[in-house]
Amino acid sequence: MIFMTTVGDIYRAIDSFAPFSSQMDFDNAGLLAGDKETEVRTAILSLDITPDVVHEAARKKAQLVVSHHPVIFHPLRNLRPGSAPYLLAQYNIAAICAHTNLDMAPGGVNDSLAGRLNLKDAAPLVCDSHSGRPAALKCRTEREFLPRKFAEFVKSRLGCDGLFYADGRRKIDEVGLCSGSGAEYLYDAAASGCQAFVTGEAKHNELIDAKNLGITLVVAGHYYTENVVIGPLLNRLSESFPDVAFLRTEVFSCPEEYL
Repeated sequence: MIFMTTVGDIYRAIDSFAPFSSQMDFDNAGLLAGDKETEVRTAILSLDITPDVVHEAARKKAQLVVSHHPVIFHPLRNLRPGSAPYLLAQYNIAAICAHTNLDMAPGGVNDSLAGRLNLKDAAPLVCDSHSGRPAALKCRTEREFLPRKFAEFVKSRLGCDGLFYADGRRKIDEVGLCSGSGAEYLYDAAASGCQAFVTGEAKHNELIDAKNLGITLVVAGHYYTENVVIGPLLNRLSESFPDVAFLRTEVFSCPEEYL
């Protein structure tokens, strides 16, 4: 009997460590295009599913794209030719999108970010009220940092083209973090005794609040704080399904340009 990996098999594998039922209530994670019974021989992994990524999947004869951000987030009012959902249907390519369920999962986005920054003793900082899973983490650094040196360290470890930070004017050995849009947890980090918080996006008032609270807020970009999960996810799926070629996208990168 020849074993055949299907879209459903890969969906269930992701669901086993990042349950889709644990996604936050605003989210739209899951199988967003295609049929669970479709055989998968090649799959593309990308942080986002853009038209270019779908065209790449078609060129490489992939049957599936696995992404972090949902390719359909808000209800569709129309299906425009050339859009990513339209192209997925046109090429008969499935899409599994693991978003906030993967953010909070063991070995997921936040854990991958902590690992990339060489942080240790990770513990929940804030837990999601729906799933009880950690929406943000509190960790310890390997050594003590001054604020600017810590920001430089984050930039180097994530390979950022640039970042900005608010200087909390205290030495750093405890760090809170939340990948992507996580600056709302800055205040929890400050209350828990962290001297720094790392995330992908922050508002003007949050930078001011960070300085007033004496916590160094490092804003390293949505892409760079989340793309760290693609490598570990690819390795995990490759080990589970050795008959499938899991490929990292070659056409999608950080959409921001820095001067």
